[in-house]
Amino acid sequence: MLLAVDAGNTNVVFAVHDGTEWRGRWRIRTDAERTSDEYAVWLLTLLQHSGLKPSDITRCVIGTVVPAALYNLRRLSREWFDCEPLVARAHLDWGFDIRVDAPHEVGADRLLNALAAHHTYGGPLIVIDFGTATTFDVVGRDGAYLGGVIAPGINLSIEALHRAAARLPRIGIGRPQAVVGRNTVAAMQSGIYWGYVGLIEGIVARIRAEQEEYPVGDLKVIATGGLAPLFAEGTTVIETTDQDTTLDGLRLLAARNPAPIFTRTARRDDP
Repeated sequence: MLLAVDAGNTNVVFAVHDGTEWRGRWRIRTDAERTSDEYAVWLLTLLQHSGLKPSDITRCVIGTVVPAALYNLRRLSREWFDCEPLVARAHLDWGFDIRVDAPHEVGADRLLNALAAHHTYGGPLIVIDFGTATTFDVVGRDGAYLGGVIAPGINLSIEALHRAAARLPRIGIGRPQAVVGRNTVAAMQSGIYWGYVGLIEGIVARIRAEQEEYPVGDLKVIATGGLAPLFAEGTTVIETTDQDTTLDGLRLLAARNPAPIFTRTARRDDP
């Protein structure tokens, strides 16, 4: 079985795939100082609850945009599952070209999304990921990663608005009933929700106009991330939502690359 670890800026998602389906998914708040033992106490309990044992895990793959978290995630794999993790990096075999100026600078999550989305939906396409940042990534017909757009995430914008304006409260995100709010909270919710719908539609339209080699209808738009279904309700631009895109990318990457060699005599704290 494969243990896939998707470490983002806000949460770390752990999932187990048995070769046919995902057997479980669990998330914990990202904390770069969380030790491998702390992860283990939490994760092993959840595995047991799902009828799984540490010995069931034969491979581990990690994708992270938080470099400081990698050390203890590696230790978790080595010390508790006896396997050397495959870490998603640009130099691995992705099965496609990374056509940007500095491939090593592209976040692992964006390459993983490109890999999984093209495998499932074909290309060309635009992948929108609603995470700590809202990213738009362009994938060619042949699966090549062509670059993208990074915008502030929805929750980040809400928090910034609350912190910068003394009289504005912290709000939850939801689809408002009307564009014009009749109170402060409704007005803020409208600005955030419809503002991001406008951002989505505007950026997608500009990407489509810039990618002149592809007819407009050829560039499919796939959305992932926790808020993807909510924003898909507000626009016809998003054609499909897929919550497993990044995890599927980890699974596919592990299938394309050999497992790193792990020996018990190796130093467990190697970087």
